[in-house]
Amino acid sequence: MAKQRIDHDRLFKELLSTFFEEFLLLFFPNVYEHIDVRHLSFLTEELFTDVTAGEKHRVDLLVETKMKGEDGLVIVHVEHQSYAQRTFPERMFLYFSRLFQKYRRRIVPIAIFSYDEHHDEPSSLVVQFPFLTVLDFRYLTVELRKLPWRAYIRHDNPVAAALLSKMGYNEEEKVDVKKEFLRMLVRLELDEAKQRLLFGFFETYLRRSEEEEAKRRNEVSQMETKEAKRVMELIVSYEQRGLEKGIQQGIEQGIKQGMKQGMKQGRQEGIEEGKLDVVKRMLAKGYDVDTIHELTGLPVEKIERVKG
Repeated sequence: MAKQRIDHDRLFKELLSTFFEEFLLLFFPNVYEHIDVRHLSFLTEELFTDVTAGEKHRVDLLVETKMKGEDGLVIVHVEHQSYAQRTFPERMFLYFSRLFQKYRRRIVPIAIFSYDEHHDEPSSLVVQFPFLTVLDFRYLTVELRKLPWRAYIRHDNPVAAALLSKMGYNEEEKVDVKKEFLRMLVRLELDEAKQRLLFGFFETYLRRSEEEEAKRRNEVSQMETKEAKRVMELIVSYEQRGLEKGIQQGIEQGIKQGMKQGMKQGRQEGIEEGKLDVVKRMLAKGYDVDTIHELTGLPVEKIERVKG
């Protein structure tokens, strides 16, 4: 099966548009201090054509707002970059110039680099001669892989929680990163939709083996704090949503396969197939038989047979 392509720009846009204030506060507190967040307005996407390269580029995020104590509007442009590109500073300047041409407003340009390779990313584009500096264009940057993830786990900030998955951890720290992410999520006390957004973002970028997932569950279960209990409840809740999705997919597949045998029988077979598939995954992640029985409603005997 072909590996599914990740739409990095869409994921980052969804995260930052939902938590734009928190993003500025986390990485650019000086900008946040001067921006009047009561007047935030997200502008429509801008599509630019690079005639020379024969490519089309879409600006990731444009936010119109005001500066505190001023009447005029300004624009914050946030661009996410998921791969190394030598000409990226030129692209940022072209975006800036075309946005300025259209809106005629001051623009704050910001670039977020999320790829794993370590580079010293430039934050400016300079055009100069020995006798004259024609252009000195600068933009703010965030290089996620260079950030020490442990420095951000005490921030009660949803952007910090999600972006732990792209910060500077090593393979041996993956279980700890996931555990701290769950702790942060519990402290944030977000509504279900925002929790799901952060979960989905984090899980996309920090993938663990079944062994690592079982280790994480074991470590959390051994914590004897009120916070640990809430973390476990959050995990079970998330797995329950995954269970329901798996069952629904099984129902749909069973109905398709069972059309010739009758809709009712096909639906029943689909439910059964969906539950058994989820049971296998839950066993692999270290769930005990009683917990699986409670979540799926399947008889203990049947779960024991799957466990083998």
